[in-house]
Amino acid sequence: MGRLRVDKSVPKMEDTERKMSRDFRGWVDKGGQWKPTECKARVKMALIIPYRNRFQQLSIFVRHMHPILKRQNLDYRIFVIEQSGDTSFNRGMLLNIGFKEALRFNNYKCFIFHDVDLMPENDRNKYSCPSSPRHLSVAVDTFNYRLPYEQIFGGAGSFSREHFELINGFSNKFWGWGGEDDDLYNRFDKLMDSAQRMDNDGLNSLKYAVENLTEHRLYTLVTVDVKEAMLQDQAESFLQDESTSGFFYDITTESNGDMTDN
Repeated sequence: MGRLRVDKSVPKMEDTERKMSRDFRGWVDKGGQWKPTECKARVKMALIIPYRNRFQQLSIFVRHMHPILKRQNLDYRIFVIEQSGDTSFNRGMLLNIGFKEALRFNNYKCFIFHDVDLMPENDRNKYSCPSSPRHLSVAVDTFNYRLPYEQIFGGAGSFSREHFELINGFSNKFWGWGGEDDDLYNRFDKLMDSAQRMDNDGLNSLKYAVENLTEHRLYTLVTVDVKEAMLQDQAESFLQDESTSGFFYDITTESNGDMTDN
C-alpha cells in the first residue's frame, strides 16, 4: 500500500473484465461488487459515479479502483448513474439518484460520491466514512495539488447515510457543470440560500425515471431520465421572473449628493 502510478492508457473493458471478473476466475462479482470472505468488512460502501458519455474514462477508472477497494477490505459496489437524453447535465441530482438506487440493492452505511475522471494516487486514502463528511480529493494534479479555495467539496467525497440524509443530499437545481458541490458545503453549516432550500430541495424532491438497470461485470449501470425535473425547474424559474417583472431599484440613496438635471 502507498503511492500508486496512475495508468492513463485506455484499456478495452473486455480485457479488464478478463483480469478481474469472477466470470473469468477474478474476484469482482456481477455488478462491480466484492467483499472479503476471510474477515468482516470494515465498511459496507456504495461508490457512486455521475456519468454521461465517458466510457474511456470509466474503463480506466474501474481498472484502477477495484484493486484499491479490495486491498482496503471493503464490502462495496460501484454504481454508474447515467443521465440519458440531451438535457443539461445535473451532477447533484445524479448523485442523489445514485444514493436512492443503491439502497435498493443493500443497506449501505457509507457512500462515496466520485467523478469518473479522478484517480487516487495513494491507496492510503481510505474509502470509508469517518465521524464526519470527508473530502477525499483535496490535492489534484491539475490544481498543483492545492485546493483552489477552502470551501471546495467537489471531485470525490464520503458521507455516512445518516449525514447525507440529514442535509437532504445535494441540491437538484444545478443544471450544467458546477455549483452543486459548493452548495453542498454550505449545507454543512446551513448557510445562505442553500440552507433556505435544503428542506425541500434534495433527496425528498427527486423526479426521475429509471430507463435501464444493468449489472455489468465491473459496475452497475443505472440509466435515468430527468427531463421532467428540468422542465419543472424551467417553469418555476419562468414564474419567478414573471412575479418580479414590475420590480424597480431606486439608486437615489446610493448617489453622491443631489441629483439634478443637466
